[in-house]
Amino acid sequence: MSAPQTPRGPSIGAIIITRNEERNLPECLAGLAWCDEIVVLDHASGDRTVELARAAGARVEQSPDWPGFGAQKNRALALAGCDWVLSIDADERVGEDLAREIRAAAANPGDAAAFSIPRRSSYCGQFMRHGGWYPDRVTRLFRRGSARFSDDLVHESLRVDGNVARLREDLLHISYRSLDDVLDKMNRYSSAGAVKVAAGGGGAGLLDALLHSFWAFMRTYVLRRGFLDGRLGFVLACSTAHETWYRYLKAWRLREAQRRP
Repeated sequence: MSAPQTPRGPSIGAIIITRNEERNLPECLAGLAWCDEIVVLDHASGDRTVELARAAGARVEQSPDWPGFGAQKNRALALAGCDWVLSIDADERVGEDLAREIRAAAANPGDAAAFSIPRRSSYCGQFMRHGGWYPDRVTRLFRRGSARFSDDLVHESLRVDGNVARLREDLLHISYRSLDDVLDKMNRYSSAGAVKVAAGGGGAGLLDALLHSFWAFMRTYVLRRGFLDGRLGFVLACSTAHETWYRYLKAWRLREAQRRP
């Protein structure tokens, strides 16, 4: 008589959307080696992103267009086949402690359909503890079929049908390696945010840009105690204000362009 087999736990797959992520992707994939499946949905990468993903054993699919972060993540989600899905960005890292906690949560989820994870983000080489950056809880682990992403162009959120429980171990986020990264993302995010502001019918003018950017600085540096992160806490608050300033300026210019005959 053959020995009884140990029951296999629920499968866990990771989904990642990419574009030109050869700098970030190898370390990200290394932290996901324990997953039953890794799906990479790439859009128009001109570097070694696709090559590196395939070399690491990931399933790679190509997206012909860019519909925005939320819709793109839903496309990646549609490709997933495991019981549980971990959505992660290429600049995020899953350490051993978090991996163990994720496996344990999927095996014994209780009444939870999803789990939020505290995210610890770095800014120009320093992990920030204040300014609203920590604990920056993100809901990333969920039972397949129980959640979808919002269709926002940027800063998408996960909409869960069911209870969301909490994990304790940190997800590391290598978000801004340098001031060049800050400026690049500031430009891209403010452009995507401007489209949302203009489409939403909110205020979009010089005064709106000034007030919103001033409030962004005060909220980050004073109310959320960004000053406790030292000099880089001040720099972070300034860059947050600048991103807000340009978001509303760009929304204003979009509105002006829409009004022209």
